[in-house]
Amino acid sequence: MPAARPRLLYVTDLAYEARGRRYCDEDVFLTSRLRARFDLALCHPLDTVALMDGFDAVVVRNSGPVLGHQHAYDAFRARALATGALVYNPVTGKADMAGKQYLLDLSAAGFPVIPTVGRAEDLHLLPAVERYVVKPMLGADSLGLRIAPAEQVAALAAGEVLIQPCVDFVYEVSFYFVDDDFQYALYAPDPERRWELKPYPATAADLEFARRFIDWNDLGHGIQRVDACRTRDGGLLLVELEDLNPYLSLEALPEQARDDFVTAFTASLSRFVQGALSPA
Repeated sequence: MPAARPRLLYVTDLAYEARGRRYCDEDVFLTSRLRARFDLALCHPLDTVALMDGFDAVVVRNSGPVLGHQHAYDAFRARALATGALVYNPVTGKADMAGKQYLLDLSAAGFPVIPTVGRAEDLHLLPAVERYVVKPMLGADSLGLRIAPAEQVAALAAGEVLIQPCVDFVYEVSFYFVDDDFQYALYAPDPERRWELKPYPATAADLEFARRFIDWNDLGHGIQRVDACRTRDGGLLLVELEDLNPYLSLEALPEQARDDFVTAFTASLSRFVQGALSPA
């Protein structure tokens, strides 16, 4: 008898509308390829807790911002931790998965991130600039983000927020990893068109920068996206480390690069699930 194929519950919101991206297309493509190795079903994030016990693992992909279903996500996370359910990415991530506190922590620790504080009283710790970015600690997809002149920042910095200088950057670039392995990089040559992406030839210095954050997060398994900006002096600064449900922009890749990513993703999922299901 052939061994039973792992059963995956693939969490996605196919109806979620994102500016400049079609999340649904990416998940239709990925699940069409994963079916060669796994038995899987798709579900909305609101239905995950009700369904997850019937599967060997839960794969969280393009499920949209947690803010749109915070209560359901909190219940799912609590259920996964209580039962030891296999979740890909694991729910132990320290970056966007846990909010934006990591930007404050990394900034204070001297990592190459956009300088960040959480209180108006700490504005003196940031570079003096004409404009600042104020965004919610639990923000996502630029929800609640405001750009304000220096004289208005203190009035806006109420509650749990992040305050950063408005950085004059050349372009944004993203580095995509499966487990600890670099897969590809994409960048937006025009800063005004964030999601018009092109393949980016990452240098050894670029990957050293990106791996520093992958190593810090120590996730073990899963897909992570390191978003950075190239400053006018040629350096890189971290914008965010997406470790919950990073959109992959696979449509911006040539066919061979997409195939290579699917191969790496499938192998990672197989190791993750089979390793946990196999007898010790």
